Amino acid sequence: MARKSREDGTPRRKWRNPFRRRSKNVPEEAAEGTQSGVAALLRPVPHADRFTIQDLVAEATADIGARPGRLIMTTLGTVLGIGALVATIGFAETTAGQIASQFDAVAQTTVQVTPAKTRTGGDSTAAAGRIPWDAPERVMTLVGVEGAALLSDVNLGSEPITAVPIVDPSAPQKAPPSLVAASGDVLTTLHAKITSGRMFDAGHDQRADRVAVLGAGAAESLGVLRIDRQPAIFISGIPYAVIGIVDDFQRRSDLRDAVIIPSQSASADFRLGAPSELQIQIDVGAGEQVAKQAPLVLAPNAPETLEAAAPPSRSSLASNVQADVNFVFLILGGIVLLAGALGIANVTLLNVMERVGEIGLRRAVGATRRQIATQFMVESVIIGLLGGLIGASVGVFAIVIVSLTQGWTPVVQPWVAIGGALLGAVVGWLAGAYPAGRAARIEPVAALRGS
Repeated sequence: MARKSREDGTPRRKWRNPFRRRSKNVPEEAAEGTQSGVAALLRPVPHADRFTIQDLVAEATADIGARPGRLIMTTLGTVLGIGALVATIGFAETTAGQIASQFDAVAQTTVQVTPAKTRTGGDSTAAAGRIPWDAPERVMTLVGVEGAALLSDVNLGSEPITAVPIVDPSAPQKAPPSLVAASGDVLTTLHAKITSGRMFDAGHDQRADRVAVLGAGAAESLGVLRIDRQPAIFISGIPYAVIGIVDDFQRRSDLRDAVIIPSQSASADFRLGAPSELQIQIDVGAGEQVAKQAPLVLAPNAPETLEAAAPPSRSSLASNVQADVNFVFLILGGIVLLAGALGIANVTLLNVMERVGEIGLRRAVGATRRQIATQFMVESVIIGLLGGLIGASVGVFAIVIVSLTQGWTPVVQPWVAIGGALLGAVVGWLAGAYPAGRAARIEPVAALRGS
């Protein structure tokens, strides 16, 4: 068939589709021109359909805020566990500091000097030296010594200490109080407190006056509760006037059940040959120095016959106390934290079971197993982190409140609170591992069919 021609006799050109694929014989320049024309007509597809981190966080937090009641019950275990751990560490450090400060005020400010022991044959021992009667005046010349007092246990044998000279055989038998001889500064040195009357002084001691001061326990056992009527007790039948009642011995609690008389009175009436010990009150930190110098001052010719006991180091006591307290309470806090982790795991697993249809739909529209697992893992981590933050705050708040009510100095390390919050996130991550893996293994068809 001949091509139709125009009126002027020129042949018509055949119409060609510009978007039709060119043959291989088409030149490359023409093919590139065609592709650029198609690209100009079609809009480029943005990458907004990808599952970004923002989408992951939004999906993970959407269900958490939708059920506030369940969120509170889920985080409660973690809050208690982290709070218990933070409070345990804080209370341990605070308690150790308080014990150490009290140790400084009492035990670390005392040096005790006693005669050295030597074997006399068999298992028996005897004193190798003697403490002089003027030992308090001698040690007061040493640097760091604030006070000193002599103490001696007086052996009465079978002779009793009574409040009346008549012995009633029908009366119930009580353990008699012990008898202790002391110098006038004993209350100041031992940090005792007079509850009634007064303490004998150096004048009573020098004159060997027959006066006595009763410990609170000894006064109760002897029936001497008041001294305004000038009561007297009988020590081996010798009357002693009671001039005071003492209590609250911080350094020698055994003296609470003892009868205390002047040292010279015990020497005159009961043949006390030498003091049994010397209690020295010192400044904090002067223990080792005073313990070395005291035997030289008291027995310059034979210092080895006396033994001076210096207080132990404060750091070792504080570390031991803190370690013991931490061990006990950390176990309790770990148990509570384990219960919180199980709670997170149970709630997360329940959440997976309730959202099977949602998981199947997300898988059907293109969500991968990793995206599903990551979503539930992030949910658990957020719940754990939230519980850790609240628990750490509760623990620190409890430490401060208890310390203020007891008059303590709260000790809380910053890393404890920060570590508690991060530990909550770790607990949530571990607790959500199994539920997240189970959610990722759900098949889309089975999930949609079950829903």
